[in-house]
Amino acid sequence: MRSIFVKLVPVAFAVIASSAWAHGDVKCTDQPKAKWRPHTELQEKLTKEGWQIRRMEQTTSCYEVYAKDPKGKRVEAFFNPVTFERVEE
Repeated sequence: MRSIFVKLVPVAFAVIASSAWAHGDVKCTDQPKAKWRPHTELQEKLTKEGWQIRRMEQTTSCYEVYAKDPKGKRVEAFFNPVTFERVEE
């Protein structure tokens, strides 16, 4: 039993690590940060559309939003910080 556990632990860590970094390649814009609109504008826009924002983060090229969408579904969404268009992974 112990030998199975020892073999499965590295596999479990690999799966967890790969899913945690799965969105690392999302590219939203090539525009310099000086052209980015404030994240508070995006938050206001989404709130007016019915989103319930839990947390927002800034990646190297996106605004990453953790929220419930207008349908009540929990989502992790990426937005272009210049246009505020949603970017699919």
